[in-house]
Amino acid sequence: MKTFTYHRAVTLDDAVGRAAGGARYYAGGTNLLDLMKTGVENPDSLVDVGSLDLDSLHATESGGLHIGSGLSNSAVANDPLVRTSYPMLSQAILSGATTQIRNMATVGGNLMQRTRCPYFMDPELSVCNKRDPGSGCGAAKGVHREHAIFGAAPGRHTCIAVHPSDMAVALAALDAVVHVTGPAGSRSIPINDFFALPADQPQRDTTVAPGELITAVELPPSTFGERGWYLKVRDRHSYAFALVSVAAGLDIVDGVIRSAAVALGGVAAKPWRVPAAEAQLVGAAPGPEAFAAAARTAVAGAEPLSQNAFKVTLAHNSVIRALTRAAARA
Repeated sequence: MKTFTYHRAVTLDDAVGRAAGGARYYAGGTNLLDLMKTGVENPDSLVDVGSLDLDSLHATESGGLHIGSGLSNSAVANDPLVRTSYPMLSQAILSGATTQIRNMATVGGNLMQRTRCPYFMDPELSVCNKRDPGSGCGAAKGVHREHAIFGAAPGRHTCIAVHPSDMAVALAALDAVVHVTGPAGSRSIPINDFFALPADQPQRDTTVAPGELITAVELPPSTFGERGWYLKVRDRHSYAFALVSVAAGLDIVDGVIRSAAVALGGVAAKPWRVPAAEAQLVGAAPGPEAFAAAARTAVAGAEPLSQNAFKVTLAHNSVIRALTRAAARA
């Protein structure tokens, strides 16, 4: 590991000021420290934000939820407000990593973890556009069973790694807004605009500017409290990224779907929200026919490679299963 300087921030302004000089933020460190140990990340300086007052979770005046970025994943998943009003978020968090990691990892760190694959994680492998833009994508012609089927740069596959966060998929379905503060002030980023697809800058995972720190995530009032579900399909039950995941929410009134949310994980460099599938569900009676039609729409346009084509069928079936579980919850 490269030698670095360490500073424990005492105020938000203190943290932002240090980061403006090129330092990296550190909270739980469950992803950053791993990458530093292997030499994938080599920051000169770390700013510890763990002591800042960023761990509040409370209802907002609008009926939504404010989640401080410094809260641990476990604290959010087990909070009564989250479990009752936003069950898919609790389910998503509890399906990720291990209990020990969830106890350390923070909300902000979860969102800022690197989109990654084995080619990115091993500095001995020289071909990785995310580590070394322009070097090529080792996975595109190598092992890519777990990689993206949506959102890669057409014809070039500059990066086909998938974002690993389960929490982010649920936040996408719930229309979360991410609040950040940086050298230029504060701003709010809708979750759908927070993550970046590879395009011409595969080294960028998010639209967060240098020096900006996530301070909170805000959820609007949800109509999916009674009928929300997070489904994660993976090779093993614990400590495995999703091959495919689905956050599904339904608002059903008098036997008709009034609103719906469908977001997929494990299929792109960002949570993959499918507005067309959601629109197809609105006005329909919940059931196999409507759910199958929405699933077909959800996987339309997928561009798998030779080893991950199974993900298209897996995603289709997972959407049906998640919607069926969501509809049956109440």
